[in-house]
Amino acid sequence: MGLSLALTPVATDFLSALAERLLAERERWPLWLPVFLGVGIGLYFALPGEPPSWHGPVALLGLMAALAFSRGRLALFLVLAPALAVAVGFCGAQLRSNLMAAPVVERHTGALMLEGVVGEVEMLPDGGMRVTLAQLSLDKEDVVVPTKARIRVKPVKPGQVAQPITAGDRIRVRAMLMPPPQPAMPGAFDFARFAWFKQLGAVGSALGQPELLSAGEAKGWRADWTIAVNELRHAITARILAVLPDDRGAVSAALTTGDQMPISAPMMQAYRDSGLAHILSISGLHITMAAGLVFVGLRSLMALIPALALRYPIKKWSAGLAILFALFYTLLAGSPVPAQRSFFMTGLILLAVLLDRVALSMRLVAWAAVVILLWEPEELIGPSFQMSFAAVVALISAYETLTPKQVAWRQAHPGWLEGAGLYVFGVVMSTLIAGTATAVYGVYHFNRFAVWSVVANMIAVPLTGFWVMPWALLMFLLLPLGLEEWALVPMGWGVEGVNVVAVWVASWPSSAVTVPILPQGGMVVFTLGGAWLCIWKKSWRFWGLLPMALGLASMALVSQPDLLVDSRGDAFAIRTADGRLLINGKGGRILKETWTRRAGPQASEYWPKKSSSRDGFLRCDALGCIWRKDGRVVALVKDETTPEAACAGADVVISSVPLRGACRGTKVVVDRFDLWRRGPHALWFGPEGVRIETVAGWQGDRPWAWHPHPRKKKAEAPVRPPVQTDREDDDDD
Repeated sequence: MGLSLALTPVATDFLSALAERLLAERERWPLWLPVFLGVGIGLYFALPGEPPSWHGPVALLGLMAALAFSRGRLALFLVLAPALAVAVGFCGAQLRSNLMAAPVVERHTGALMLEGVVGEVEMLPDGGMRVTLAQLSLDKEDVVVPTKARIRVKPVKPGQVAQPITAGDRIRVRAMLMPPPQPAMPGAFDFARFAWFKQLGAVGSALGQPELLSAGEAKGWRADWTIAVNELRHAITARILAVLPDDRGAVSAALTTGDQMPISAPMMQAYRDSGLAHILSISGLHITMAAGLVFVGLRSLMALIPALALRYPIKKWSAGLAILFALFYTLLAGSPVPAQRSFFMTGLILLAVLLDRVALSMRLVAWAAVVILLWEPEELIGPSFQMSFAAVVALISAYETLTPKQVAWRQAHPGWLEGAGLYVFGVVMSTLIAGTATAVYGVYHFNRFAVWSVVANMIAVPLTGFWVMPWALLMFLLLPLGLEEWALVPMGWGVEGVNVVAVWVASWPSSAVTVPILPQGGMVVFTLGGAWLCIWKKSWRFWGLLPMALGLASMALVSQPDLLVDSRGDAFAIRTADGRLLINGKGGRILKETWTRRAGPQASEYWPKKSSSRDGFLRCDALGCIWRKDGRVVALVKDETTPEAACAGADVVISSVPLRGACRGTKVVVDRFDLWRRGPHALWFGPEGVRIETVAGWQGDRPWAWHPHPRKKKAEAPVRPPVQTDREDDDDD
């Protein structure tokens, strides 16, 4: 009792000081709106099961009523307003999930005849293409008809003639479909969730070249608009590639139309390893540069004509035309989240010019985030949204403090040499700030860190802004005249320079390193700490450094699994004595890349077929493999004829065939049926026992989660679990 009384004055003083600080920065309160919306959206996606549809609206209505009766009570308002924003975010995410519900194929369909209207065509580096189809019809009655399907079409073989197809055409093709792939391991990229919010109910491969049934069959203004934009993108990309060869043209196309598919795999990897991958994605950098160049260029040109400059508001005219071009550029790029955010912010800034108002940058970012979170709540959990807003918020927050000091220094040092030095300082600082802000989210999503990204960006970003983008704008102006080559050739020189920088920096020692997993909870704590640091302006903002440090420190608490197995029991990975992953060579490229990124580097040795591993703990024969780990015997069974012999004496059994109780004396048994029902498994072996995590358990009971559907029983054959083929074809990690 005495202790509680002694603490009361301390608590009172702390609350009073906190209230004073909050009131002193009340103009920054609205900036927290997207943060609390994001908390509500994050809560929805973090739930282990789909909540009843009435929970969110009831909470929302209750909080609205409570807030209406809290007038004049500041403390109550400060509690209820954030709670209401959280409820709005939660309801928005659940509503969006329900609205995007669409049929999903239940299992591998086998070969079938597929008809549909082409929604999008993406050219691939190998000469093939990826086609998204809608308005589908199938020749099999027992297959669920999805709303959309994405299939990969192989390149045309020599001597084979393929009909050209574009968006809006109805085509027929023989193909195999399958459900959108589930994560390769618990915690990995969930393409099935991504596909759910795109209404993509199937992915697959074409077994031949598509047959054109009719051209331009899509109807309605929305379809016409989408088709027109896609056709324009592909037409511009084709004309760029006709002038600029290889990766020079492919990167130029990515910078102007957002189409990254033609870029070769080695060049794309070089951009990733050098930290320049953000240049390939049309985002704030490109939209801002383009709109700024249009605004300044048009105003400068009109200023040269006295009759216009003296009689008309050329500044407002330039701002209006810059808004239209920014909108055109955003739509042409396919409206990715970074481009949406940048267009919204740039548009508001230029709108402020039209209305003779002053725009507040941090508020623009906040409102841009609110619009995107309410329109597409699922973008919150994607790398594009997180990295884009992290970079912009960090830059604005930093320059709110740095800009007054830079202006004062520049006034005291008016020379051109000092100006050049200030520019270099700005480039370095901007690269450091944006790179640091986005690095943590890159680690969370990709487990990769580009060590030399600052150096690469210091060279490539100015080259892109001052050489490549101006020529790109001129290219757009010359396209209708058929004279785009005049601008593309010099633009290609700059792009080639950026390519050289990317390849050069990527070749440096340890240019990109694989880092440990950042837990989801650690990422959330880091983000909230970063929001506290960037939103407030007073000294108490630095309290946010503590949760940011704690979030990063959570990486040390993650232990990597000792054994991984895919959903069929075909692909295995075990941890060797030196801590590396020994993978048995099956499962596909995407699965191997995911396992090695998230669970450790791959061992240099090959999986033994009828011999032992180098450390002597793994031995394989025709029946399967025996692995000894920390005093336990683990049997990896692949023989269905004598399962009892294969798992005799084992403590843990992982089987690619149904066991049907054949290994009853074993402590832990995971057979083909378990893998089919629960998806890929990850196992940890410790003194306290064996811990198992599955993809199904990690996903929870959500609409996009894997729900096994047994095949219909045949009279002559026993029921067997359906095979989930490895679907490396459409993983968009």
